[in-house]
Amino acid sequence: MNYRHAFHTGNFTEVLKHMALCELLRLLAAKDKKLFVLDTHAGAGGYDLLAVEAGRTREAKAGILRLLAAGRAGMPAAVVRYLAAVAAYDRKFGPAGGALRRYPGSPRLIRAALRPGDRFIACELHPADALTLKREFAGDQAVEVRQADGYHALKALLPPAERRGLVLIDPPFEAADEFEKLARAVKQALRRFAIGCYAIWYPIKDEEAVAGFIAGLAGLKALTLELRLPPSAEGKLSACGLAVINPPWKFDEAMAEALPWVGAALGATPAIATVPA
Repeated sequence: MNYRHAFHTGNFTEVLKHMALCELLRLLAAKDKKLFVLDTHAGAGGYDLLAVEAGRTREAKAGILRLLAAGRAGMPAAVVRYLAAVAAYDRKFGPAGGALRRYPGSPRLIRAALRPGDRFIACELHPADALTLKREFAGDQAVEVRQADGYHALKALLPPAERRGLVLIDPPFEAADEFEKLARAVKQALRRFAIGCYAIWYPIKDEEAVAGFIAGLAGLKALTLELRLPPSAEGKLSACGLAVINPPWKFDEAMAEALPWVGAALGATPAIATVPA
């Protein structure tokens, strides 16, 4: 795979990942204690749906734009909140009125959910995206942007002083051994910060590799969320998942309500499962 966020802005994988992210942030922020958030592969921050990169793939049509066209009838609360966060970003940074133009990446969704006293570090290794991300948050004292390898950041930044944290791990899966690297990084992070909440995105192309990764989460308090579209004739990615370790209370209930609705709206098959002990 070659996964730079700009080419996949608002696609079905981002709908799954960002809906879950918004709900995790809401539930974790419900406690009156400071929160640390680390985004290991943050991307550029926010995206223009009419930019060259997004226009080349047009993946938002089968993702966020299709979700918006589904209407509000029976829409679960977690989906409502996610779409409200997307709309708020578009109103702030997009042109006035009209169809959705600006889509928030994970750094923007995280920043919008932070409370005074919370801390956020966004890491991005790609030089151009890291520079864009730094410009996106220039002067914002609540956000620290680092041009850094996200896997190395897990070693350097955990455990956080706050002792409460959410770690989003969204690798590009450009390396053939990415699942192995990811599994090692997660194990090392858990040794440093066992009580943290981790949200880990993964593509579903090699079913055996996915099964091996999920099996490695056995014995942890972990939940997997998946969406599978009909296979693409062009061989494009049509299935993905999000593994959440140490999810906050009520997160599983929110996803059990939201995921089937999202699946129906996108023409995808949803799945939610607890990883066996």
